[in-house]
Formats: sequence, C-alpha cells, structure tokens
Amino acid sequence: MNLNNETFFKMLSDNTRLRALMLMQRMGELCVCELTHALNLSQPKISRHLAQLREYEIVDTRRDGQWMYYQINSQLPAWALGVLQQTSSGIGETEQFFSDFSVLNDMIKQTKASCCS
Repeated sequence: MNLNNETFFKMLSDNTRLRALMLMQRMGELCVCELTHALNLSQPKISRHLAQLREYEIVDTRRDGQWMYYQINSQLPAWALGVLQQTSSGIGETEQFFSDFSVLNDMIKQTKASCCS
C-alpha cells in the first residue's frame, strides 16, 4: 500500500477530499456525478481530488460502463479506517457535512436512484 501517516493526513487536510471521504464513509460507494452534485463542485475538480485519493490507495474504484464509482478502501490500515470513522462521528453533524449528506440524500430520493443509473 502506497500510504503513510503523513500522506494520509495531507489527503484529509483538503476540504474537498475530506468532504468526499465523509460522504463515502456515510453512504458507501458513490459515483463522481453524485459527489459533484452533493459538493456543488465541477466534475474536473472532483475527479482531480479523487485521483489523488486513488493514487495513495485511500479509495477503491469500480467502473460500470462510463461511470466510475469510488469507495473507501477497506484494506486501509486499521488506524486509518479508525480515523475516518472517528472523523465522521465527530464532524458528521456539523453544518457543512450535514448539508452535503442532505443534498445527496435528497437527490437519491428524488431520482429513486443515483444520477448515474
């Protein structure tokens, strides 16, 4: 695994990557289009940050046709998985993170599926 503690915390220090990881922590596997909608950011910006997370094996990917899905790598060291869980528990109800989750959840409810279906 291409990850050490310094790199892991650098990846968490960016707000876009942190917000995306917190959504994945709470929702599981997500598509770029879902993250774009929830975070209200452009697809290229989201994809760039996801590529960095993928480079350090913090997230796993799965392709389904033209869509790329991301989820937290279950093979992360236990300490890293613990940090993500504790972070989600600690900041998950703050305004920004609750808003991100609500926007994504509302989109899924309205479309009865993800935007990529």
